[in-house]
Parts: sequence; C-alpha cells; structure tokens
Amino acid sequence: PSGLEPLAGAFARVGAIAYNAVLGADIHLGENVAVFGQGVIGLLTTRLAQLSGARVTAVDALDGRLTTAREYGALHTLNARTGTVAEQIRQATGGVGADVAIEISGVYPALQEAMRSVTVGGRVVASGFYQGDGIGLRLGDEFHHNRVQLVCSQIGGVPPQLAGRWTVERLQQTFLSLVAEGRIDVKSLVSHIVPVADAADAYALLDERPADALQIVLEF
Repeated sequence: PSGLEPLAGAFARVGAIAYNAVLGADIHLGENVAVFGQGVIGLLTTRLAQLSGARVTAVDALDGRLTTAREYGALHTLNARTGTVAEQIRQATGGVGADVAIEISGVYPALQEAMRSVTVGGRVVASGFYQGDGIGLRLGDEFHHNRVQLVCSQIGGVPPQLAGRWTVERLQQTFLSLVAEGRIDVKSLVSHIVPVADAADAYALLDERPADALQIVLEF
C-alpha cells in the first residue's frame, strides 16, 4: 500500500501465514480462542484473532513474549512451563474449554495441549511445521472423546471453503493493508537489524538465546 515503509514488507509472508491460520479457525465474535506459540507469527495470529472478535488466551514458554502478547490483544496469558495449560483454560471458561485453539509453534506437546484445551466439538488449527515422529500426541484421550476437529493450515493455499474468494496473494495484500491502516504494528516486533554478512550470528542468536530476540531483519 502507498506510504507503507519498506520494513513492513518483511512481514508480508509471515503475516499471511498468521492470517491463513485465523481464517482456518473460522472465529466468531466473542469466542474463546487459545493461541499456542507467541513468536512473531504467533503474536500476529493473536492480534488477527483479536481483530476478528475473539477473546484470546496466549500461550508460550517465555514471559517476555507473553508480555508482548498482551500488547497485541491477548486477554489472558499462560506460561506453558508453569502449570497445565488445558486445565487453566477450562477453568477460565467455566469448565467448557476454548472454542478454538491455534497451534503455531510446531511443537508436538503444544499440539497435544491445544487438543486438550478445546471444548466438545471444538476446532484445533495446526499451523506449525511439525517434523519427525509425533512424540507426545495422545489421540485416544480428549481428541477422541471430545470429537475435536483438527484442521491443517499451510501457506501453500487458503482454506478450501474460501478458495473461491481468497488467495495467498490476497492474504498478503490484506495483511499489509491492515499494517498501513495502523491496525497491526509490525515495527515493534523487530528486535534486531543486522547486516546480511552477519546472518550466521543472527541465526545463532535465535537458536541459542530466543528470549533475547524476536524478529531479526537482514539488511542488504
């Protein structure tokens, strides 16, 4: 969009991933939505879910990211390392559970907890990139007995029911329009801008000290 600073363009793809997950969640006004993972994409998911009318509970293992999640619209935050998340979500919803959970960290135990956190017939959107064997998943428990709907969100396409109107290009354009309108702040997510020659150090920082960085932008 006209007048949008170039730095925002670095968020076009990650914003589309978050937007796709929210569309797949089919959120309705006033619903309780849990977002598992509050990295950059998770924070954008939290904001987009809140803009869609959800009461968002943000879940992460880093307190700093949970603080940012509150700034991005989360009504509640839960640290995954300090208690059982599903039980806390159920307690906060009168024993019912969340209407929807979006798992965007790509960690199997988080996906398991997301399935435990939703209500009977609830929906879980798996938007993380899961690798290797699904260690930690227990499909004979809440997933089975509560008839949980598991939806895969992948940026190669939009939810099938929206394919007649939405495209990945529209996801990116709409997200950047929301940024241009001031409804989503991406600039504050940038923790480091580093020369591309120092990219190896930037990756090492993300890998070894994730609490010290959020969005790293490479400068060419």
